[in-house]
Amino acid sequence: MPSDVTVVLAHGAWADGSSWSKVIGGLRAAGIRSVTAPLPLTTLADDVAALEHTLARIDGPVVLAAHAYAGAVVGSARAANVKALVYVTALAPDSGETVADVLARTPPHPAAPELTPDAAGLIWLPDEAFASAFAQHASVEELAVLRAAQRPISPACLTVPVGRPLWKDVPSWFLIAEDDRMIPIATQRFLAERMAATVVSYPVDHTPLVTAPARVIATIVRAVDTVRQQERATSPA
Repeated sequence: MPSDVTVVLAHGAWADGSSWSKVIGGLRAAGIRSVTAPLPLTTLADDVAALEHTLARIDGPVVLAAHAYAGAVVGSARAANVKALVYVTALAPDSGETVADVLARTPPHPAAPELTPDAAGLIWLPDEAFASAFAQHASVEELAVLRAAQRPISPACLTVPVGRPLWKDVPSWFLIAEDDRMIPIATQRFLAERMAATVVSYPVDHTPLVTAPARVIATIVRAVDTVRQQERATSPA
């Protein structure tokens, strides 16, 4: 009997694992175990190493889900137990590309904040940008949590080219956020098509894991069901 599927959730910039809390609860209700990968957001290599450490602790097949920047991190994973990827309005650089390259493909949304490193060389999201661009569909309470939990990201996460991405080797799903003001929808559509991903598209903001978790949960469940079927088909009788 094959081991059941575990979902590993990778957070994006200006967030931590708590950003997935509603998705974790929804997956649990569906009988699916999930864990978050704590990314330090210090360099791309550090983030990939942190993800690999999380994956190494899991027995059995994994569906790896990423939000935003973390798409570059999960695409760099090499653990053999990763059987599928879910990109939640996430960035998916190809071989030799950086996150910054992908972001530069399309002019930014007018509401997108201007981002510059602080004196310590870290990039913080301005407080007002949470409500205007990052999570404009969020409640006052949700915005307060997002602001309080934000973690800065280093430019070293955004400017390092990736190697061969994992999405070329395993099935992928892509949730396009039609009201995203951080990652242009044209960029999302381009990435999803280039990945040959299974696409779902909804009128949600940049953080549907917070503001529209049912959409995210349903997408992840589809990936889990597919992996379960594949595992049963290849498991010895």
